[in-house]
Amino acid sequence: MSIFKACDIRGVYPGERDEPAADAIGSAAGEMLDGGDCVLAGDVRQSTPALKEAVRRGLTRAGARVMDVGIVPTPAACWARRRFGARGLVVVTASHNPPQYNGMKLMLGDLPVTPEDMEELQARAEEHRRMGPVASASAPGATTALDVKADYLAWLAGRFAGTGRGRKALVDAGNGCASEWAPAAFRAADYEVEELFCRPDGRFPNRSPNPSRPEAVAAASRRVRDAGADFGVCFDGDADRAVFLDENGNFVDAEQALILLARRVLADEPGAGVVYDLKSTRVVPREVERAGGRPIMERSGYAFIKRRLIREDAALAGEASGHFFFRELGGDDGIYAALRMGELIAEAGRPFSELLASAPPYHISQDIRVPCPSGRAAQIVEGLASRFADRPQDRTDGVRVEFDGGWALCRPSVTEPAVTVRVEGDTAERMEELRNAFLDALRRLRGA
Repeated sequence: MSIFKACDIRGVYPGERDEPAADAIGSAAGEMLDGGDCVLAGDVRQSTPALKEAVRRGLTRAGARVMDVGIVPTPAACWARRRFGARGLVVVTASHNPPQYNGMKLMLGDLPVTPEDMEELQARAEEHRRMGPVASASAPGATTALDVKADYLAWLAGRFAGTGRGRKALVDAGNGCASEWAPAAFRAADYEVEELFCRPDGRFPNRSPNPSRPEAVAAASRRVRDAGADFGVCFDGDADRAVFLDENGNFVDAEQALILLARRVLADEPGAGVVYDLKSTRVVPREVERAGGRPIMERSGYAFIKRRLIREDAALAGEASGHFFFRELGGDDGIYAALRMGELIAEAGRPFSELLASAPPYHISQDIRVPCPSGRAAQIVEGLASRFADRPQDRTDGVRVEFDGGWALCRPSVTEPAVTVRVEGDTAERMEELRNAFLDALRRLRGA
């Protein structure tokens, strides 16, 4: 599969992602920025420094003025872009992927990149790869090294100081970018902090950099209980996702967290928009409407949801993977989201588990990845659309089929040769029934 995905770049290092490719991509991005200012950052992976330096060379060769903020959480790089008014952003990261991967997240203007932007970036990068490292600007750009840690943490402290007084939080950084940042941010908000895996290590030796499944954060769950914490938060590799645990160490679905955040935001701003991803339970839009908000469904993917948040001037957005977006940020930030959740719990004066219990129950599957031959994913999606043509469908991303008492979604994976399925039912039994029927139809198509 290509390393160029719908809204970012991912691949195995060095087999799919190497320094010459990073240099070419940097040159292509610099051209698309027309030599403007660009914030450059990277995550803690062992391959990041070499790839980041290659990107820097490509950017400056294309005339870009690079502001290198170093190895930082992706949200801190986004904050720096806003603070310095830069047009571009390149973060060398593979986010939640395993340690052998690396990639890039980019902004090439005021809005997140689109699939069309990625196609242009790929075409330009491939041309630069054929040409070799040749300057494409009349004059080379320059690089300025900047340290933004103190200012970013001061900004968070100014917003959340005192909100954690008398409370204890478990912070699991997973040895990723949040390691030396999130504990400091929580302490500045007056929390007692219990740290877990808060030493940066790009090998991710203690758990997966993807905390979105309960088994990935089992150690954090035990530590929350043992430490008597009021709640726990687990970050992904680049700290733009936050996954929560209640005071009993129970895993909190992202949809549950979004419902609580939406209620709080809408109490201050009735009628505001809340963007949610089409993989989310139907309880999310119902609860947004019940709280006086305007639910807005968008396709999965942080860039798509962030773009919709900005265009709709929505107050809040959430993705089933654990990204939370806020209007005041113009995007997502796992550390900010965690502090907002802590503030919400403190304001309520009730245990986190009680707040979560106030959300209606739902019955939804985890993502089910079904391998399929390369190039067959789109055909399988179209086949399912034809198979269930008598049912209402949404084609925002793949095909989402509405059934009596539930729905089923099939969409092509952007990271591997597979399709991703998710199913919801009004009852657990209905969910199982729909899942079995939908997967049976999918497998028949896959084998056809």
